[in-house]
Formats: sequence, structure tokens, C-alpha cells
Amino acid sequence: MLLFLGKAFYCAAQEITAQNETAWKQFKKYTFLLNGAEAWYIAPHKPVAGNPWVWRAYFPDWHTEMDSILLERGFYIAYIKANDRYGHSSAMNVWDDFYDYLVHTKHFSSRPALEAVSRGGLYAYAWAKRNPSKVSCIYAEAPVCDFTSWPGGKGKGKGAPEEWKKLLKVYGFTEEQALQYNDQPKDHLETLAAFKVPVLHVIGLQDSLVPNDENTFILVRNYINNGGPATVVPMTKGKQELNGHHFPIEHPEKQAAFIYDHSVPVTGLLPADDFIYRYGNLDNVLHRIQNKEAVTVAFLGGSITNMEGWRNQVCRYLSERYPDVPFKFINAGIPSLGSLPHVFRLQQDVLDQGRIDLLFVEAAVNDYVNGTPAVIQRRALEGIIRHVLNTDPFVNIVLMGFADEFKLAGYQAGKIPTEIKLHEELARYYHLPFINLAEEVYRRIGNKEFTWNDDFKNLHPSPFGQALYANTIQTLLAGAFRKSGAVALTPACLPAMLDAHSYTKGGYLSSDKAVVGKGFVLDPSWVPEDGVHTRPGFVQVPVLVGSTPGATMELPFNGTAVGIAVVSGPDAGSIRYSVDGKATKTVDLYTQWSKGLHLPWYILLADDLTSGAHRLKITIAPGKNEESKGNAVRIVHFLVNQ
Repeated sequence: MLLFLGKAFYCAAQEITAQNETAWKQFKKYTFLLNGAEAWYIAPHKPVAGNPWVWRAYFPDWHTEMDSILLERGFYIAYIKANDRYGHSSAMNVWDDFYDYLVHTKHFSSRPALEAVSRGGLYAYAWAKRNPSKVSCIYAEAPVCDFTSWPGGKGKGKGAPEEWKKLLKVYGFTEEQALQYNDQPKDHLETLAAFKVPVLHVIGLQDSLVPNDENTFILVRNYINNGGPATVVPMTKGKQELNGHHFPIEHPEKQAAFIYDHSVPVTGLLPADDFIYRYGNLDNVLHRIQNKEAVTVAFLGGSITNMEGWRNQVCRYLSERYPDVPFKFINAGIPSLGSLPHVFRLQQDVLDQGRIDLLFVEAAVNDYVNGTPAVIQRRALEGIIRHVLNTDPFVNIVLMGFADEFKLAGYQAGKIPTEIKLHEELARYYHLPFINLAEEVYRRIGNKEFTWNDDFKNLHPSPFGQALYANTIQTLLAGAFRKSGAVALTPACLPAMLDAHSYTKGGYLSSDKAVVGKGFVLDPSWVPEDGVHTRPGFVQVPVLVGSTPGATMELPFNGTAVGIAVVSGPDAGSIRYSVDGKATKTVDLYTQWSKGLHLPWYILLADDLTSGAHRLKITIAPGKNEESKGNAVRIVHFLVNQ
């Protein structure tokens, strides 16, 4: 087992009051207040190994036949009151606290079965979609799957006007905003479906209060279309009441069997905390949250950061968990870029945006794919850390290492991948949290929780993989922010540099600073003429362009390192360069991806210079890569470490 030191486990600081023990039928019922909310659980006489449980979302005293059956079979039954919130994020915060208490303090299974009756569907699906890895199955009776149907009454049903007014107030919606809301239980089911959470709805065919055509049938169709397993069973026997919304449950033992079969045996899922290395805290962010100050969170990474997925889920988690805190989120993810580009674009893309409070950094995947040497990775990552903390010592930084096939192969061979080792080494030295998501994916696959090909898909994760990443990152945040009592702002105290050549003052030098010779021109808003794709930030910007062999330019600069950020497309050429008239070297600007993309490509030309004034000379070389269509050199930025 490949583990680092510095691991710690965090449980919620819960306030439990008014505890009492009563009887429910022949079972013991434990009631209490959890952070002021009424809650209870009923204990079986002999729990099944792993303590499986049913979480009742609403109307916990309705149709309890299944509860009795499952208690007899060793399940716990639990409930917390978050009524009249209609699945709103404030209710989800109550649910999160309840889950943490039962799982971490009472050692219930980490994957409860959710039981949703009527409006309970708003709660159960809201929580399940946010926490797909924490749900064994969902059983629902005539569930509300769209609040514009009930209580809104905007379709076939008559609705509930007073409840609708309450809902609008809870959500802070106008009626028009409520009608446009697109995160109902029936919406965005792709992540839940990716986790293959089994769903069973029982319905009354004559239900005109919560019409099936507007609720269950839409949700189940959407879920199945996303690959999720779902079953609908109509209840046709017995008296149908309340406009067909209330009906007897036929054969409750069958519905109980659905829950039992999808919850037992309780599988030994690895806890997310196993992959979180808390070498440092997030107390400065917590201080601002406690004082309801504005908080800016920046995400510096490549395409896995830029794409829709874990980043959006983390932003949503923070906004909903701390609704009184004005959050600002900066997406500084640019596809294909790793630690070397990050350290030189840090100032423009992140620090120039104002005060940063929390910075997530990921580079491990692109550093491997781009072939970045280990020494440059270390100098770049250390440069990012020191540049940020020298600019503002109160910033909290989190380093992360994402998964790819090559890292999994490394772990399989008993080796810690170089990129992961470097991230962890720097996190430990600078007392920063580190999340090893590559190790998590490898070990969970080994634990037979999922497969790479069928579930995670590739290094650009599927919705399943994105949710896995988000869950572990949220676990870090939840643990870091659960401290009781006020915390103070504490500045970072930087130790000595690990590498004296690290790029601690890296930044861009504008392409118009070059002394241009014949053959180069500055295009103030470059756009490719060949129709090949580009990356945001590297098109319709000033670019120094040349395409004729022998064309030259020079750049006077002050610093210890110099490089170029180019656009490398199908016609990318080669350059010859020298610094201060010393030995001339040649670099091919064409990459394996250039055929179909004008790729942002960062090249370090020299990084062992003495501090002071230097002069870079670049000439377009006569030769070129045999795959290239031309000799083009397009410089977007010069890279200089001051």
C-alpha cells in the first residue's frame, strides 16, 4: 500500500441535545436535536454487518410496513426534519449534517437507501444528485419530481397555492424564475445514472395531484436515457384516495427486498479521507467564511479543470453550504497546460484578478503528457507556491494530482508516479493540503468499486469520475471547515527554497517588447486562416508572427529564465536561438497535436541565467518537422522569471 505521512481524519462538530430513548413497536427509538433540528433513528435488535439504513425523506409515519420488515432484517431507520424547504440547499445542509453524524459518529453504512414519499422526492433526489456515491438505492412513492407540477400546479394537477407561495419564498424566486429553474429531480440525472443507483417508483395510475406524466414518467425516462436502472410499479389494488395520490402498498415485502438487495452486503468502500493529506489547513478561508466576508476561489489547471464537472460541483457546494458568503470563482483552467505554463501565466490569469483566498492547483496529468522534465516541474510548482504566498501570505493553496492510465500503470508496478511524488513533496514541505486523486482511482479500482474503461472512461473523466473528484475535494473542504470556535488569519511563513532556480517571479513579457527584424510582424488580433481550432486566450490576441526562414528578432530582458509561449499549429516551424550571443540551439515548435489544433505551447529556452540584463535572439530555422506544412513561428508571450 502506497501511503504518505500526514494523514488525518475529521468528523463533524455536531451539537446533539435533547436526547431521549422511546419505543417504536418492539424496537428502540432514539430521538434528539441535531444542531436544533428534530431527528431520530430506530435500531434493529440485531444489525446487519455494516449497519445498513433507510433514510426517510418526508412523512416518516406514512406506510411503515416496510420499516418494520427491514428492522426485523437488521436495518436502521432514520429521519431528520427539514420540512417546508422543498429540497432547497438549506435543507441539504441539514441532511449533510445528519449523514455525517450517523456515518462518522454512529458508524452507519456510508450508503443509505433513500425513501421518498410525495414531496420527499424533492429532498431525496436533490441530495442523491449531489452525493451519488453515498446512495445505495432510491425507493419512492408517488414522488414529486418537478415542483412546477406540485405545488406549482402549472400542468395538469391543481397544485397547492399556499405551498407554492412558501416555495417561492424559500428559493427566493419570482414565479417566472421558478418556472425556468432547471435543476428539478427530473433534470441533470447523468451523474446519478453513471453511478448506476437503482431507482424504484411505486405510483397510483389515477394520481391527479402529482400527475405521473409530469413527474415519475419524465424522471424515469430521463434516468434510463442516461443509462440509469429504474423500475416503475403501479399500485392498482385497494382504495385510491386524495385524487389517487394515496394508495395501499401491495406486497411491501417486495419493496423491502428491493432495498435489502441493493444495500446488503454493505460494501467496503474506501473512505475519501484515505487520499487527503492534510499537511496544512484552510484556516484563512475558514476565517473569512466565519465572518461572512467575500471569498475568491481560483482554479489553476488544464482541461480537466476547465471542463464542466468537478470544478462546477465544488463551486456549487461552497455557495450552497455557505449561502451568506459572497463567493467569486475564477476558472483559470486552460486545456493542454501544465506546471510550466501555470507558473508564467499565474500573474495574469489569477493574481491580477484581485485578492485570492483559496487556490486549487493541478498539473500532474499534463506534466506527464507534455513530457515536462521533473526538475522543471519542481521549479514551476515551487514557483507557483512562493509567488502566490509572497504576493499574499494569507492565501490557502491546495495541490491535487489527477489520474491517467500512465499513473495507474505506475502504481500497478509498485512505483509512485513522478508527478504525484513532486506534488506531494512540495505540499508537505510548504504545509499545504494535497489530494492524491490518482492514487484514489487506482485503489478504488483495485477494491472493485468500478473500472477504468466502463466507468471512469479516460483521463478526461466521465460524469462518474467528475463526481468522484468532487466528492473527495468536498471531503477536504468539509473537514477543514468544521472546526469549532473562531480562527484567526495567519500568514504563511516560507521556508528556504528547495531549488534556488525555481521560477518564483515568473510572468509574461509582452510580444511587443521584441526588437523585430525583417520577416516578423506583430499581428494585433491574430486569427488562423486555415480554419483549424484554437484555444481561448490564444486567438484574437496580439501575436508576433513570422514564416520565412532567416527572419530574426531579439528580446532584451531582465531575469534568470526566459522562454516563449507559442501557438503551434499545422504549419509550425523551428527556431534557432541564443542568449547573450552564446551557443545557438534549435527547437522544433511542431507537436504531436499540431496537425488538428493551434495549440498553446510553452517552451523554456534558458533557466540558469545570472540575475540581470540579457538578450534573447530568435531566428526562424530553414528546416522543419516533416509533418509540418510550413515554417510559421507565432509568439503570444515571452516568459521571464525576474
